[in-house]
Amino acid sequence: MIQAIQGKDVVYKKTQAVTYDGYFVDSPGEYLENRRYYSALLVSSFRCDVVGLIQDSTKKNSVYPPKFADMFNKAVVGIVTKVDLENSDPEKAEEFLRRAGVKHILRTSSFENLGIDQLRGYLSESERHEV
Repeated sequence: MIQAIQGKDVVYKKTQAVTYDGYFVDSPGEYLENRRYYSALLVSSFRCDVVGLIQDSTKKNSVYPPKFADMFNKAVVGIVTKVDLENSDPEKAEEFLRRAGVKHILRTSSFENLGIDQLRGYLSESERHEV
């Protein structure tokens, strides 16, 4: 997703540790799967203006517990991915994000460049700083 936002060619790369790329911080998915790492997510988000929670629209479940977004003292955006795929269920993905406490949700596909301009616009708006 970060590559798509930056206008780079999208190359899948599994994040093994928290990485920093320009204005972006990327954390491993395993940090969501183990509550013991929630503090690492909080610490790595400290200097961020916006936290993005990504939900794959082809997945049948979500790793986000109810009200998960509330632990961040900043704007949180939900990003539904892979909406261009045949087995996509963006409505279910959005419901997962709403249960996690996300109020603003965007549908995207990094390979088809769907919703990426809207996401860039959201990230550049000064109003997003209001929680």
